[in-house]
Amino acid sequence: MIYDDALNDILENVAKTTKAVSDEEVTKMTKMLEEVDNVFIMGLGRSGLVAKAFAMRLMHLGLSVYVVGETTTPAIRENDCLIAISGSGETSYIISTTSIAKDIGSKLIAITSYPDSTLAKKSDIVLQLKGRTKIDSEPDYNNRQISGLHQSLSPMGTIFEISALIFLDAVIAQMMQDLGQTEKDLKARHTVLE
Repeated sequence: MIYDDALNDILENVAKTTKAVSDEEVTKMTKMLEEVDNVFIMGLGRSGLVAKAFAMRLMHLGLSVYVVGETTTPAIRENDCLIAISGSGETSYIISTTSIAKDIGSKLIAITSYPDSTLAKKSDIVLQLKGRTKIDSEPDYNNRQISGLHQSLSPMGTIFEISALIFLDAVIAQMMQDLGQTEKDLKARHTVLE
């Protein structure tokens, strides 16, 4: 069944992608998030869903966090940080929004597959998740076979998005330890309005 092959392909790729991020990069990210006044986070499409999930966990940790684009999101300031999640690092809305944040003087963390992208080049910290994104493709079958670039069974940006979700949950676990937070502390901040 293609389902089994796809599942194994996705799991293998996510494991490879997330293991490639160094402890040093994670430490830089967590220190920055723990030191700024407010954390702003953004992504579009499925990356936006990952961004919202991470924002929720940061709130559970007791950090001041906002999702870009929500009506209650305040102005970003100099001692704040913006996290931008973009597989390609070239999404026009993300590029323009991060430019505004950088002009204000805030810190910028990029989570992307492309360390040479426009987003990555202007970021203070770049966390590369080498997932296949929707812009990747070698249309010529013979070129793919010769170069060993076999088509992944995961659709479009799945590897990047799932890797980002898992990576960011692991970052939360690290921050729980750094901040002396327990599961009980996080549950105390969980919404009761559902």
